[in-house]
Amino acid sequence: MAEEGKDGERDGLSPTARGMRQAQPLVDAVWRFIGGAVVGVVLGYLLDRWLGTGPWLLLALSVLGIGVGFYAFVVSLSKLGRKK
Repeated sequence: MAEEGKDGERDGLSPTARGMRQAQPLVDAVWRFIGGAVVGVVLGYLLDRWLGTGPWLLLALSVLGIGVGFYAFVVSLSKLGRKK
């Protein structure tokens, strides 16, 4: 049986699907954090191999990627807090 959504419309979703839809902004925030870190590590690794600079670009870009990912994570969560 379909239940009514926020606007009184029938959304036809199960309680599980509704819960997953509500969790999506949090999952998006986590993926932004992970994505920033992964991009930094991969770029650092590839540049180190190409330029022969040892682990230094890997370390620098890993820290930068984690910082950028954390910033994107915090921005996503702050936008989520303002919506409520």
